[in-house]
Formats: sequence, C-alpha cells, structure tokens
Amino acid sequence: MPITIAIDGYSSTGKSTMARQLARELNYRYIDTGAMYRGVTLWAIRQGLFEKKLDVAGLIESLSELRLNFKYDRDQGQSVLFLNDEMVENEIRSSKVADRVSEVATISEVRRFLVEQQQAMAKDGAVVMDGRDIGSVVLPDADLKIFMTADPEIRAQRRFEELQSKGMPETLSAVRQNLKMRDEMDTSRADSPLVQVEDAKVLDNSEINPQEQLKLALSWVREIEGH
Repeated sequence: MPITIAIDGYSSTGKSTMARQLARELNYRYIDTGAMYRGVTLWAIRQGLFEKKLDVAGLIESLSELRLNFKYDRDQGQSVLFLNDEMVENEIRSSKVADRVSEVATISEVRRFLVEQQQAMAKDGAVVMDGRDIGSVVLPDADLKIFMTADPEIRAQRRFEELQSKGMPETLSAVRQNLKMRDEMDTSRADSPLVQVEDAKVLDNSEINPQEQLKLALSWVREIEGH
C-alpha cells in the first residue's frame, strides 16, 4: 500500500536529493516545496517588490496572479518548477533567490497559499515531499517522517561545490553566512518554524553518502510496509 513520506531538515542537508531518490525507487511523486517558496521569491524579485525592503502587502496582493506547478523534464530526468508556464528551475537556484527565500517564507499568507497547494498534491498518497514544515504542518499524518541534519561546515562545503559546478560564482564564506542566516530565520519564525517532530526519524548524513542514506531510508519504508 502506497505511503506518504515527509522529509524536513536544514538547508543543504541533501533533502531534495534524498526525496528524488526515494520517489524514483518507490515510483512515487516527488514534490519539492522549497522550490515553490523559491518560485514565489523569484516572482517577488521580478515584480520589483524587493526595491529597498520586501513589500509584503504587495506580494500578498499579487499571489492570485501566480501559478506554480511541476512538470517532468526528460533532459534533467526530474520534475522541474514552472512559474506561470515558464520553466524557472535553474533561476530559482541562484544566490539572488537563495538570499531572500527565508524572508518570503516567514510570511503567513504565503505559507497558507502554498500549504493548501501542497496538501492537495499529496491527498492521494504515494508521494515524497520535502521542505521545512512538512511533518509538522503540511503532512502531520505522514506515514514516515524524516528529519535531516549535518555538520554546518559540511553543509556549507556541499552548497559551495554545488554552486561552483553550476558556474555560479560565490565564496565559501558567503555560502557559510547565507546558511547561518537561513537556519536562524527558519527555526525562529513565528509561523511554522523548522522543528524536529517527536515521531521523526533523524538522519545525520555528515559522514554518509547519498547511496548509504537512501539504503537507510528505504529500510524505514520497508518497516512501515511490513506492519
């Protein structure tokens, strides 16, 4: 019987990599909620809502004009985000979006707007969803909840290498500072902060590779399926 899997955790712990691997292995649908928040952030940037400081009221008012959905891209071999019918998967990974996404994610109206869509996407099960508040808010009844963490320095190095591989110029110190800022905003925001729920299985991947973490996660899936 198909189950619902919620993956939460800090930035650059490999949540998306894990979620994609699990979805592919189980033939489930993968939903990257972080990409959705990045999509809203890109929209705000394009609308000129970050001229000096974020125009929160303007962003809330414009949400009705924003459409987000995922489509499978054969070239990339994965689902990618479309913003009003434009593929924006690469642009939402840029530092200009990464530096602002946590600020956008603190807005309650944005969170409600996206959570409603995320819950609708997951209502039929057979889904793997990752983000910051999946097990606590979006899918509190998920069959399997995983909380991912890793040493901050290792996370910064991974993120730095990822940006370098994509040709995005960034210094390690800037990446380290960005992650620290995002951790603080994610865990301290008033609405749906990043938390480790009591029934989550903790996966610290500081010293294990993607193949090893996939094997561990699949063992948890099999435990649930066996009950």
